[in-house]
Amino acid sequence: MRSGHRLGRPFGWLWAAYGASALGTWLAFGSFELIAIRVLHAGTAEVAVLASVGAAVGAAVAVPLGPWVEFRRKRPVLVAMDLVRFAALLTIPAAFALGVLTFVQLLLVSIVVAAADIAFRAASGAYLKTLVAAEDLLVAGARFESTAWTTTIIGPPLGGAAIGLLGPVATVVADGISYLLSALGVRATGGHEPRTERREAPRVRASDLLDGWRYILADGTLRPLFFNTALFNGLVMAAQPLLAVLMLGRLGFTPWQYGLAFAAPSIGGLLGSRLARPLVTRFGQRRVLVVSGALRAVWPLGLAFVGPGTGGLLLVMGVELGLIFCCGVFNPVSSTYRLERTATDRVARTLTAWAVTTKGTTALLTALWGVLGTLLGPRTAIALAGVLLLATPLFLPRHTRTNPTTTEAAPEHV
Repeated sequence: MRSGHRLGRPFGWLWAAYGASALGTWLAFGSFELIAIRVLHAGTAEVAVLASVGAAVGAAVAVPLGPWVEFRRKRPVLVAMDLVRFAALLTIPAAFALGVLTFVQLLLVSIVVAAADIAFRAASGAYLKTLVAAEDLLVAGARFESTAWTTTIIGPPLGGAAIGLLGPVATVVADGISYLLSALGVRATGGHEPRTERREAPRVRASDLLDGWRYILADGTLRPLFFNTALFNGLVMAAQPLLAVLMLGRLGFTPWQYGLAFAAPSIGGLLGSRLARPLVTRFGQRRVLVVSGALRAVWPLGLAFVGPGTGGLLLVMGVELGLIFCCGVFNPVSSTYRLERTATDRVARTLTAWAVTTKGTTALLTALWGVLGTLLGPRTAIALAGVLLLATPLFLPRHTRTNPTTTEAAPEHV
């Protein structure tokens, strides 16, 4: 397995499934908002609700899925979540063709897809631990990360061209088909997953819903990384709508220039993900995690100084390149660190809690920064987010501990 880092055919199918769904997601990037605006003639408030409330409610709906996923075989769960997303997305072109598409349907589909996304990620993390050896988790994570950034580079331009030729509904169809292809890829990984141990009480109890958070908060290495991830992602994403308002409004950038400012720097993510494993081999996991996590926090403040013209465009591209490169290194190291320090029978609940918190925090901070942008102006609000991001490295892990493999090796259940 170590020779040439061949991780086996089952991982290859899982990787292909991830690539298919990631490409579909980026092909359809922004399609819901475009459908709301162009087809349903929605206003600014409705578009904001679609962008934030759908993800937040979907995260809340996903809370009970963590314990449910934990005690089931993960491959069937992955296939089921792909099929749920496929079916939900295809209701949009069907309704559009029949002339009955509504804003409420768009919102409901966004909720279903968001909840299924979280369940899929939780199950995929647990499933990955059964497919590859512990020493190859970083290699696997880096491959997923490089695929994510590759699809980020090519997906939006292709999706934009498809929207221009066929309309935004066409990209929703492509996204739905990508989940069907993902389901087929996961199905092809084979049936060698070890059976999970059944609990005495198969029903999910109310107290089980908080298991993931209990586990994270009781762990001295996972807890700081958890807060760091939620705050960093939330603050970065909260500033993005304000930057769009600033660039496309006051500074007069065209939509293609705005898209280029974020698509081109994604090459940094591809490069960073390729360097993650060599850097860990040379400097050690914790040092790379802390340094890359700290460096990614210094870049966003530069976005507050963007000006008009070519100089402003190059500034945004330079800042985003540095930010995305650091994220490309940090993300696979962080995900490996998290999987290694999570007991095998706690992975699904832990990852569900992680994703729910991250999405919820992002939705909350995005709404808050929308208010701040109205009161203080977009540039000041972007600067405030950048200043607060400088404090997020304080939450990075300060020490490591022995990797748990079972519940007994994990923090005591509260």
